[in-house]
Amino acid sequence: MTLDHKKVWSLCKDFVKKSIDPMAFQTWFEPIVPLKLENDALTIQVPSLYFYEIIEEQYIDFVRNGLRHTIGAGAKLEYSVVMEKGQKRHPGFTVNFPTANRSDLRNRAVSPGKSEEQTSIKNPFVIPGIKKLNVDPQLNPVYTFENFVEGDCNRLARSASQAVAKNPGKTAFNPLFLYGASGLGKTHLAQAIGVDVKETMPEKTVLYVSANKFQTQYTDSVRSNSLNDFLNFYQMIDVLIVDDIQEFAGKTGTQNTFFHIFNHLQQSGKQLILTSDQAPADLQGMEERLLSRFKWGLPADIQAPDFETRVDILKHKIHKDGINVSPEVVHYLASHIDSNVRELEGALISLLFLSTINKDEISLGTARRVVDKLVRHSQKEMSVDYIQKTVCEYYGLDMDSLQSKTRKREIVQARQVAMYFSKNLTNSSLSAIGSKIGKKDHATVLHACKTISNLIETDRDLKSQIREIESQLKA
Repeated sequence: MTLDHKKVWSLCKDFVKKSIDPMAFQTWFEPIVPLKLENDALTIQVPSLYFYEIIEEQYIDFVRNGLRHTIGAGAKLEYSVVMEKGQKRHPGFTVNFPTANRSDLRNRAVSPGKSEEQTSIKNPFVIPGIKKLNVDPQLNPVYTFENFVEGDCNRLARSASQAVAKNPGKTAFNPLFLYGASGLGKTHLAQAIGVDVKETMPEKTVLYVSANKFQTQYTDSVRSNSLNDFLNFYQMIDVLIVDDIQEFAGKTGTQNTFFHIFNHLQQSGKQLILTSDQAPADLQGMEERLLSRFKWGLPADIQAPDFETRVDILKHKIHKDGINVSPEVVHYLASHIDSNVRELEGALISLLFLSTINKDEISLGTARRVVDKLVRHSQKEMSVDYIQKTVCEYYGLDMDSLQSKTRKREIVQARQVAMYFSKNLTNSSLSAIGSKIGKKDHATVLHACKTISNLIETDRDLKSQIREIESQLKA
């Protein structure tokens, strides 16, 4: 039987469909279009580079087996990545299957695509209609200024946030860029602005969205050829709050789209509030034109609370919840939990729960047990930066060496080990990992992870090193 490109891809899809989750199959494989079959090389068209990355990272083994089952051992796969109108053509690149046969996958072709005009604007939050009042702001009403305890650590950020809430788009704080470590109140303050605006100016269209959600919506719009709808929806927002903007690192298409949305809103006198775990100057994997705009307004730092502020936070929550806790217990918690507000409030909730089930008062002894279990033995929050630091210390290298372009074997391997742990122990994308470790692309990170995985199976010394580094990371 003679097989054409459509039949080959159909049979390959049937093979893949039996092996993966139905929702994942519908999301990542249904939009793919087979283009041609030449000399056992099947060319498929994917909607974006993000699609390519997902297929390569999570599903390439299934595709490889499906093609080999359909075409034979010499099967090859080529990609044609459709890009939105106006974007530059991405250069071709080569990636191999993670097997001993390194000739299986060659010449991923990336070609420009088309952008179709849409006749109606669709709400990416799946809310019927496009009237402003129909847009759900996605806000948590608990996050108010009244519930946010002020201290020296956050006074500037809180004052700026209140000023923005009173006059959105009309202050010098546009964008308002709130940054600091996890659990210090960035999301609380950002949402408090939105809650306040909706109460005092109900005619304003306010929207809170995480960077991850924005990225997913962008991908869906590209896949469904509705990018214009996506842009038009976000350009009609009066107050846009984007949480964890650092998640855009390495995602060129998303950054390009957000750049146009940012420009439109800023020039139209609309308000942008952004949060990040780092200051604009420290963000990596971001386009310079975006970073420069992040600095236009006010970058406001939120630091870890001092002892007095931690005490005030505990007293505020205790009063709000109507519970009885002695000053001795409050001071003990505030003295021993100094990392972030989230841990502080979590310890108080655990303390209340234990005292309730034990039908006992909240004693200092119970507080000691809670702190011991929930704080002292809690696992460090894993980040790419922390992994890089740990790997460098283990191999006796400095961070500059890991970030350099040197091809010395020991440094290359240390860099690959850092990428391997970053992929397995964090939620960062391949692009974000690459941007932070040596400014590499996602294909380099993927290759590094596969290289280390293969070496672990054959190199006893490296396997021992990996175990030791992992124990240090999780200590």
